[in-house]
Amino acid sequence: MTRVLARAVILALTFSVAAGIGCSRDAQHFVAVRADHTVSKPSAYPLAMDSEKVGMYAPDSKSGAGYFYDDVLEYRVWLHPERGAEQLNGNDDYYVAFAQYEKAEEFSKSKKGAEEPVVLVRQFEWIDEPKPGHYLAEKGDRITKWQVKWLEGNKRTPSSISEFMKHPKSAGESKPDSDEEE
Repeated sequence: MTRVLARAVILALTFSVAAGIGCSRDAQHFVAVRADHTVSKPSAYPLAMDSEKVGMYAPDSKSGAGYFYDDVLEYRVWLHPERGAEQLNGNDDYYVAFAQYEKAEEFSKSKKGAEEPVVLVRQFEWIDEPKPGHYLAEKGDRITKWQVKWLEGNKRTPSSISEFMKHPKSAGESKPDSDEEE
């Protein structure tokens, strides 16, 4: 009995300390409050590659960059309590994740304090532009968020990177050209 009580006290203290740390106002605490895994009709944009993983990706990511994408992971609608969104994450921003663009757009238009949807994409190969007009072909596995309109015409094919390097687009011609934190 004493051993069970000791474990319970240790667990209670651990959760209390973790909860206290988790409530610190010094750190950003973005969370997905809900995930819609459903797909109901054909979509104007690609569907999430694995609808069961929607809402499971890390909430923070860089924005833009890379010129090409390999996979659509999810669409996100960010909500801001300071703009009138319901407070579901204290005073911190939060998002709802969707497997299909149209559902994200509909939700965005119906909620106060909501942004337009953004899309989370995975890139296995991309173009880095460390300074204007200087392009580097990169490989790896990275996740970034884009404006939804950047998807059109930017799905990577086996020759996308080599063709781009032969005939680089200027930043004004290409859509996903930003690598800023948001």
